[in-house]
Amino acid sequence: MDIASLIGLILAIGLIIASIALGNAPFSAFIDIPSFLVVVGGAVAAALICFPLGSMLKSPLIALKVILNKGEDRLSLIKQIVELAETARRDGLLALESKVAEIANPLVKTGIQMAVDGSTPEVVEEVLRTEVEAIQTRHREGKSIMDQLGRFAPAYGMIGTLMGLIMMLQDMSDPSGIGAGMAVALITTLYGAIVANVFFSPFAEKLGLISRNEMVSLEIAIRGVMAIQSGESPRAIDQKLRTFLPPKQRNAE
Repeated sequence: MDIASLIGLILAIGLIIASIALGNAPFSAFIDIPSFLVVVGGAVAAALICFPLGSMLKSPLIALKVILNKGEDRLSLIKQIVELAETARRDGLLALESKVAEIANPLVKTGIQMAVDGSTPEVVEEVLRTEVEAIQTRHREGKSIMDQLGRFAPAYGMIGTLMGLIMMLQDMSDPSGIGAGMAVALITTLYGAIVANVFFSPFAEKLGLISRNEMVSLEIAIRGVMAIQSGESPRAIDQKLRTFLPPKQRNAE
């Protein structure tokens, strides 16, 4: 679980609720179901125009990655690659066939299996990099959905506000109700700003960070597989791959 994302989300929501509670207006004044439907429903509807239905149906699961992301354990990945390199150096590349089932990283697993099957280094690297490009494409689409929802929500908040103002101005017979009507009209703008800046936009940025971190791990996997196939020494592979780690982690055992 990503503790930073969870703390940030709870803190953002908590500060908004605390500000309302400390104010003079009752909490019920900030609740308006039609306004919520205009903002969230409108943003989702607009996103459906932009993206395929299948991608939109997966967007809740994509958003959950922001909270459930465990981070990339690059040190463990490097250690496993070095262990495979030691086996290949000691017993030959074909000895890795019995180790394939134990490999956790899908990219390393694919690369080692292809190497054992006799594929050339060029073909192995091409396949692995094509797989990485496919992963990047999926990540970009997921982030793009969150980005667009973050853009559409404030726009629909403004649309809801304009609708509320129009309905309010249709009946000016009771001046005492103008203040209350204006407050209801402005709620959609508030909802749009909250939904965009507490959920969609921060989620999009975090998904981008998660993707970049995963790309580094995938690059480690590709370079590790290629080094094993070329017969490099386990020590050289270990030193080469540890350059992807922060300086403080490079000497960790």
